Amino acid sequence: MNLANKLTLGRIFMTFLFMIALVTRCIPCNYVVATVIFVLAWITDILDGIIARRFGQVTNFGKLIDPLSDKILMSAAFISFIQIPEISIPAWMVVVIVSREFIITGMRSLAATRGRVIQAGIWGKQKATT
Repeated sequence: MNLANKLTLGRIFMTFLFMIALVTRCIPCNYVVATVIFVLAWITDILDGIIARRFGQVTNFGKLIDPLSDKILMSAAFISFIQIPEISIPAWMVVVIVSREFIITGMRSLAATRGRVIQAGIWGKQKATT
């Protein structure tokens, strides 16, 4: 397992830490802690791509798990936002966003069964950042 893939798997682990910090009221400044964890997770997304390309560590596993870990992080955030009164995001918006993410993942999985790996592109990264 190379460093880029370890960072990607670390982002999945950080998602659970983010969730705990976001929804647990017993942590002082829980929203700040959650935000810091989310930003650190997002930095790993940038770093794993740079490392994979610069050091020739691009793998099929990484091409598939990197966008999946992004979807896990983003979906966890949006789903959690529903229960936070200060944010007040309607559930239907979250369903639309998360559904789109699952559709894209399904299309990638279908392509993979046919021997094609569709990696994340720059437009997907810009969409996620926005």
